[in-house]
Amino acid sequence: MTAVRKVAVAGAGVTGLAAAIQLAKAGVHVDLFEAKPELSALGSGISLQGNALRVFDALGAWDDIRAAGYPFEGLNLRAPGPDAPIVAELPDVKTGGPDYPAAMGMPRPALAQILLAHAQRAGVNLRFGTKVTAIEERESGVEVTVDGESAGEYDVLIGADGLHSTVRDLIGIDEKPQPTGMGIWRTFVSRPADVQRSELYYGGPVYIAGYTPTGDDTMYAFLVEKAQDRFGVSDEEATRIMLDESRAYGGPWNAIRADLEKGAHANYTWFTKHVVTAPWNRGRVVIIGDAAHSCPPTIAQGAAQGLEDAFVLTELLVGRDAVDQTLWDEFHARRLPRATAVVEASVQLGQWQIDGDRDADAGGLIFGIARKMAEPA
Repeated sequence: MTAVRKVAVAGAGVTGLAAAIQLAKAGVHVDLFEAKPELSALGSGISLQGNALRVFDALGAWDDIRAAGYPFEGLNLRAPGPDAPIVAELPDVKTGGPDYPAAMGMPRPALAQILLAHAQRAGVNLRFGTKVTAIEERESGVEVTVDGESAGEYDVLIGADGLHSTVRDLIGIDEKPQPTGMGIWRTFVSRPADVQRSELYYGGPVYIAGYTPTGDDTMYAFLVEKAQDRFGVSDEEATRIMLDESRAYGGPWNAIRADLEKGAHANYTWFTKHVVTAPWNRGRVVIIGDAAHSCPPTIAQGAAQGLEDAFVLTELLVGRDAVDQTLWDEFHARRLPRATAVVEASVQLGQWQIDGDRDADAGGLIFGIARKMAEPA
């Protein structure tokens, strides 16, 4: 007997879909509420490390994801300048174990569509264009109100509704994402044949320039700069800024600029950081993923940590007989230290760039945290 028979999930991002899939596969009735009217088809690319791929395998989605992405091993570091020489070729730690590649890039919309299809096949009741607006805790469960009307009573409500989580607000958690001082330009472009792994350029007019292959013919590229108010610029101005800031970087960046000049879209966001102190639950309502913690993508662990949240939480919910304090204590013991370590390491790497600390042991920090991620969540 599982601890839950009926669960509500808020948010149809990677974390919410993963939780919904695992619960539905175990025979739990799952209603998933997503405020957007449909699954977003927008987005550039995403970098996924082995510990994320390990969770996808548990979901039953790994074969589809592997076919849609671009697996690779290792990381190249290049110097800025017209020749953009490779100055280091770093191995990757297989954080998912020997059965998975060290890393993979893929288009974000493709990942979302694959997880959506698996949720539908598992029997998740997907309700787009619906937003959780109120919660009432009861002795027997939690009543969830959606768009002002009761959706019913559930054993648990999982708030996987992102950085600006409504569920987090509804349960009275005040800790919210804070800017780190960095902003990032992203674009989705064609992949030159010589780009076969992630490559990063440190130095030059921005903190970091880089790209990750996402398919046989595609990759996403990014520039990390000092955070600025770029959010009102036009599409044409966004492209011009990314073109101008990338001119100090040669090699494959020449091909990226060619695509930008042909009309590749550039988008901008700020890096954020936060970790909600325990507990992440209030009674039978719990937040996970970006609602509970966020970090800069400097070690590509944001999505992976949300996936691990979903995996650990659902493992406990279907493996226990009751939703009690013992369950919540184990969840927090397994997730809070790990997520905190990732956030702190991600923020530290960015801070070294802001401070211009050339003596910082970035490689040691990356490999140290990667070794921790190789351990099961």
